[in-house]
Amino acid sequence: MGDMGKLSLLLAVMAASIGAGPQDDLLRARQLYNQQLYNLAIDSATTARRMPQLADTATLIIARALLERFRKESDVADLTAARTELQQIRPAGLTAPDQVELIIALGEVLYLDDQAGAAAEEFEMALERVDPKNLTARERVLDWWASAIDRQALQRPEPERPALYTRIISKMEEELRRDTASAAASYWLVAGARGSGDLERAWDAAMAGWARASLTGDRRTALRADLDQIVTQAIIPERARLLSPAGGSAPLVASMRGEWDALKQAWSAP
Repeated sequence: MGDMGKLSLLLAVMAASIGAGPQDDLLRARQLYNQQLYNLAIDSATTARRMPQLADTATLIIARALLERFRKESDVADLTAARTELQQIRPAGLTAPDQVELIIALGEVLYLDDQAGAAAEEFEMALERVDPKNLTARERVLDWWASAIDRQALQRPEPERPALYTRIISKMEEELRRDTASAAASYWLVAGARGSGDLERAWDAAMAGWARASLTGDRRTALRADLDQIVTQAIIPERARLLSPAGGSAPLVASMRGEWDALKQAWSAP
């Protein structure tokens, strides 16, 4: 090969390396984010966004990493920085899945800013767009949405709360018809019924949810822990007081605990 041929080959290799570098940094940033190594993810994404074509995607990763770091360390500067980063993103520069992640990130910031109603609007929009086959992502958004509605309800006067919890119930019923194995829907159906004041529905839904947990795969343990907590700490004592308004609810509490424990034992994996 002549000198000109060698020079052309060298230039081609250099061009390929330059083009691959930022892409590699972006891929590395995603991997580090998924590994919960948020500082390193921010560093890699910061390098990747020097290429204009990658800037929006890289900035989204930075914002999401800042949000997760805020949730972990409670440094308000991270929340402020995440909000600033999100405002720089052009949705047209993102893929369809990343556009959904942008909506979710906006919802998270609003939720963390204690704007629960606005956050719920974002999460509901994301639910309409998230890939139904991506069960992990859908469960995450569904849980965020219900958590936002729950917080919104607790911020409202008591007479206004049942209507908000009815929204949760309707959404979770719809989700369970679509996906019987939804752990988020199984839990929030119980919580929604309890919040609406329908303790009998909450009790029955908790029992059904415990049995249904066997369908939820690796989410089973967390679902059952959440169900056990809401049943023993909220539903049983509240239901006992409702059934025995004159007092003396201790025997009812003991009876319901016995019934709940029996169900757990019957439906627990060997």
